[in-house]
Amino acid sequence: MASQTQGIQQLLTAEKRAAEKVQEARKRKARRLKQAKDEANHEIDKFKAEREKQFRDYERQHMGSRDDIAAKIEAETRIKMDVMNKSVGLTKDKVIEDLLARVICDVKPQLHKNLRLEDLK
Repeated sequence: MASQTQGIQQLLTAEKRAAEKVQEARKRKARRLKQAKDEANHEIDKFKAEREKQFRDYERQHMGSRDDIAAKIEAETRIKMDVMNKSVGLTKDKVIEDLLARVICDVKPQLHKNLRLEDLK
């Protein structure tokens, strides 16, 4: 009987050691997965930074810098605004006179063609 208890005790001890080894293996696996994930994220960040740098270089070579583009747009806008202001300055007086003449001075009151004089009585 003592040998049976001793055998059961050995089995329980072996099972406990096996469970500990499995637990340790799971921890190692989790650490390796975390390390692999961190390395992958690091490589992704490195790749992103490299591609961003390439894109900025390409943009700078082919389109100029953003400041250059903004300055060019600003200059074109100023030129267009100057042309419009000159055009307004040249035609403003004539347009105002024409509007006043048509709206205020050139009013000719007349009865509407559909109005019947019998309806007024």
